[in-house]
Amino acid sequence: MIGKTLNTTPAKMLLASAALAALSACGGSRDEVKADLAASQVTTIGVNAYLWRASLDTLSFMPLVQTDSNGGVIVTDWYTNPANPGERMKVTVTILDQDLRADALRVAASREIGQGGTWVAAPVQAATIQKLEDIILTRARELRRDALTG
Repeated sequence: MIGKTLNTTPAKMLLASAALAALSACGGSRDEVKADLAASQVTTIGVNAYLWRASLDTLSFMPLVQTDSNGGVIVTDWYTNPANPGERMKVTVTILDQDLRADALRVAASREIGQGGTWVAAPVQAATIQKLEDIILTRARELRRDALTG
């Protein structure tokens, strides 16, 4: 019996040490968890989660045709502003990267104006696209900041 006890004791001690080491790795502080969640690269979906959520928030007033969180594409249907019924817009947002960066976002828009009962393609001002990108990026940064402080 004594021989068996002596032989298994090192194995038990090794097993206990390994278990304690594994448990100590799980004991990160709440601040570390927040910092991990708020990292600029959040990818539980295929693209940066802050850019994705910010894009959906920004375009929430428009009907959505397609959303692909793995590919990072959001396509809206035509939207007519009730204040300007002779014009409609369609927007496509593409998130190109997993990082929260300005160059990870591409916005494209189409515009049509009503003429004689039909819709005719019209140019979209570059400032309109830039403004949409700025709104999405600002919202993404707010979401990230809220994750850090919340």
